[in-house]
Amino acid sequence: MFNKLYKDLLKKVEEGNQCVMLTSLNAQDDTSGEIKEKIILTRDDANNKTFSLDEKIYQGIHKSFVGEEIITVHLDNNEIVLIEPYFPKPRLLIFGGGHIAKPLSEFAHRVGFSVTVVDDRPYFANTQRFPHADKVICEDFSKSFDSINFKDTDFVVIVTRGHRHDKLVLKNVINYDLKYIGMIGSKRRVKGLKEELIEEGFSEDALNSVNTPIGMDIMAITPDEIAISIVGELISYKNRRIVNNKIIKHTYPEFDTQLISSINNDDNTPKAILTILSSKGSVPRRAGAKMITYLDGRTVGSIGGGCSEAEVLTKAKEMMLDGGEYAIKHVDMTGEVAESLGMVCGGTMEVLIEICKNR
Repeated sequence: MFNKLYKDLLKKVEEGNQCVMLTSLNAQDDTSGEIKEKIILTRDDANNKTFSLDEKIYQGIHKSFVGEEIITVHLDNNEIVLIEPYFPKPRLLIFGGGHIAKPLSEFAHRVGFSVTVVDDRPYFANTQRFPHADKVICEDFSKSFDSINFKDTDFVVIVTRGHRHDKLVLKNVINYDLKYIGMIGSKRRVKGLKEELIEEGFSEDALNSVNTPIGMDIMAITPDEIAISIVGELISYKNRRIVNNKIIKHTYPEFDTQLISSINNDDNTPKAILTILSSKGSVPRRAGAKMITYLDGRTVGSIGGGCSEAEVLTKAKEMMLDGGEYAIKHVDMTGEVAESLGMVCGGTMEVLIEICKNR
């Protein structure tokens, strides 16, 4: 099976790499065939063209990274290459470990952020106080930046205990091209800080891009309410893309570490990996969602539940019994089809069924 490959994928993504998995399929017809091979490339691999691949594949990889979507490339000799992008969780760096940081860490974790908390006080910077944080750094703010490799996908929230620390952190992070920077503070205090930094030579445009006062205006008062207002703003930045100077809704490709870990196990029970390749209309899950089904009836994850999922599970079981390697199942949840099956959705999905075999 491809256990080792998925283990490598999990390791690379958890280290912060953007990756693609390439699955080469030898098509016997439009919907079924054999699985030839799988390989993993990091974004650096793709940029450097580390592997000897058809130029069409590299073009597809670029499109997959940019669009953050599954891409299918058709080559000669009935070969199809499926390109699946995998991205680390967006990272939220919280500078300050006070009363707002605590609920902020929890709520941000719940909506899909990998959280790092930075504070210079041991009482505030510890894993007991921040059990939902992936990393807690107890260090002087001025020295903490040496241990952080900032990426353009990072989100930064500045909620330190005072003006001096806020200014120190902002002066350092403003130099990076980050996804989001937000800083707490009153309008008067923020205005004064910006004026100070402009006098010191910092870009006015860069400072104006800082979200401050931070958070959505929901009349928040308590620390929990303020944290919710901040998380709301973080979500709005996480789920947006700029296309032709317009903001459009965008969903990160799913990366379920528990599910990928399940693929890695050495359970000899026959199993299949189900992946939504594409979807249209109103469907429960979007392209990239995965599920594992075992011949003994166990499942991990979901591609939507209900009759639509049951239909794909039935097909997967048939393939596990008759020796098929892959199939693409069309699921229709529209109009009379959906009504007759009792579905509440109104869309279609193309689902790839891959049978895991010893290889």
